[in-house]
Amino acid sequence: MDNNEKKTIGLIERVKVIGIKEKEVSAKIDTGADISSMDIHLASELQLGPILDTKKIISSEGKSVRPIIKATIVIKNKKIKARFNLSNRQNMKYKLLLGKNILKRGFLIDPSKK
Repeated sequence: MDNNEKKTIGLIERVKVIGIKEKEVSAKIDTGADISSMDIHLASELQLGPILDTKKIISSEGKSVRPIIKATIVIKNKKIKARFNLSNRQNMKYKLLLGKNILKRGFLIDPSKK
């Protein structure tokens, strides 16, 4: 398979997050998000960091300033190092949202894909 070949993903995908520890989680694909978002508790559990920056984020919850970290994930056997903003997603179904900063690295989205 050509390295530049695009991989098809669905709206929800299993993703391995790699830090000092590793964990596989379900991630929601969010084409409206410029930068991906991770639950702050997941980042803490996997000992991710350091915080590189902060960024003003406008979400469904309103405006906030969130810390930014770099983390490595594996999706569809593709290892990607990317920036994530951290937020409290403890009460949300998905601890990880994958935004355009990851999706533009060779993924096509098929909403009918399970």
